[in-house]
Amino acid sequence: MARVTVVMNPKGGVGKSTLATNLAGYHASRGHAVMLGDVDKQQSSREWLKLRPAQCAPIASWDIERGKPAKPPKEATHIVLDTPAGISEKLLDQVVAPADRVIVPLQASMLDILATKHFLAMLAEDRAVRRSDALIGVVGMRVDSRTRAFDELQRFLDGLGLPVLGYIRNTQNYVQLAARGLTLFDIAPGRVQQDLEQWQPILRWLEG
Repeated sequence: MARVTVVMNPKGGVGKSTLATNLAGYHASRGHAVMLGDVDKQQSSREWLKLRPAQCAPIASWDIERGKPAKPPKEATHIVLDTPAGISEKLLDQVVAPADRVIVPLQASMLDILATKHFLAMLAEDRAVRRSDALIGVVGMRVDSRTRAFDELQRFLDGLGLPVLGYIRNTQNYVQLAARGLTLFDIAPGRVQQDLEQWQPILRWLEG
């Protein structure tokens, strides 16, 4: 049975595809049979897969038909799902049903915080989520710990009652790697050591 991680937040531009592609890259680097599913109309993750060099650890694409149950393919051991902004309740139910883990990325801005607060409340009441055994965690994205916005983000997260898995800094490393179909886990660790360190608590939660 494949382990399924869903990355979701109704707010656009919060870093869902960055998280999803790097999660898939991590699993691939561990030798797992990985599939990356993209149910976002923009198909950012699918386009990223087209850029991925042939010599890198393979990541297959999972095509999910809207309105039909999301049944993980038998050949996959690990699946990551990238979801759209403004996800509907019907699509949410579809992708949460097979999930083991749900990760909600969140940026340090008041608009993102308010949108995510509403979404998490909806998630808590969703029937598919309540039926599921999936664990939900939050990741702060493009974070600068020296800013007042970061302090606001921490205050919000402290009151959530959900695990805060970690904080991902704002760096061009992700942009430059994505442009080549790569992740942090495809290159020499010494080049991205600070970023890999930030991923360790996220990965421990995933593997736990």
